[in-house]
Amino acid sequence: MPDIPYNGTRMNAASSGSQQESASQSFCIDADRVYDSCGDKDCLSEMRVFFTEVSQNVINNAVSVRIREANVIDTVVNVEPVTYHSGFYSVDMTFYFEIVLDVSTNNGSAPTTVNGLSVFAKRVILYGGNGNVAVFTSDSDSSCTDPGDASLPTAKVQVARPMALTASLTECSSPCMPSAPIPLCVTEYLCGDIVPSQSRSVLATIGVFTIVQLKRTVQMLIPAFDYCVPDKECVTSTDNPCDMFSRVDFPVEQFFPPNLADIDPDSLETGCGC
Repeated sequence: MPDIPYNGTRMNAASSGSQQESASQSFCIDADRVYDSCGDKDCLSEMRVFFTEVSQNVINNAVSVRIREANVIDTVVNVEPVTYHSGFYSVDMTFYFEIVLDVSTNNGSAPTTVNGLSVFAKRVILYGGNGNVAVFTSDSDSSCTDPGDASLPTAKVQVARPMALTASLTECSSPCMPSAPIPLCVTEYLCGDIVPSQSRSVLATIGVFTIVQLKRTVQMLIPAFDYCVPDKECVTSTDNPCDMFSRVDFPVEQFFPPNLADIDPDSLETGCGC
């Protein structure tokens, strides 16, 4: 039985176990190959939060703030080749975070929830290989479609939901705005334009986890065992809510929380890793 080369090593087809004893055919496919990647854990300390005019008026009268949550609105990614380092590229990322705050004002009323914008820029260097081809496809809308700079790899950035850590009020010595341009989708998300910081502003600290990849579309030869035929029968849904509820397992863990001895000690660690 011949060996099948796979990812730089040799894998015997018999190792596929219960699937098949050997690959019946090999197929050439277009796939995104990841040339390089990195993961990071950043504690973004005391980022200035910018607000729309309505929210800024609330902040101007605030006596205290408490951070409720943080979300990723948008991430702008640019890839540029690194001079004198063939095959390496800089990936410049600009993250736009929504910071949700509970604001207590001096009128003694219940806290008001407002959202603002924080911006963070980051650069990483990754290997992306070399390429110099133009790609055209038959499903393009125009025969004069610009294929773009196909010599550059594609960057993919994955961002987990940020961990909201803390926020505090601060006095503004002078009005200021975000240093990066604000995309239209961010303005629409916040339901208004960002205004310069006035007498008071907010500094927020959040924790962010990211994975950055550089990839290219390449042709790869893969072994094929069979078509992916579903081996599970579709279950017909019912309109009877009691029938659906009867299939839900009893939530034992909600009534009987685990003991301290049953909890993984690593999950109890705190801190932002600054």
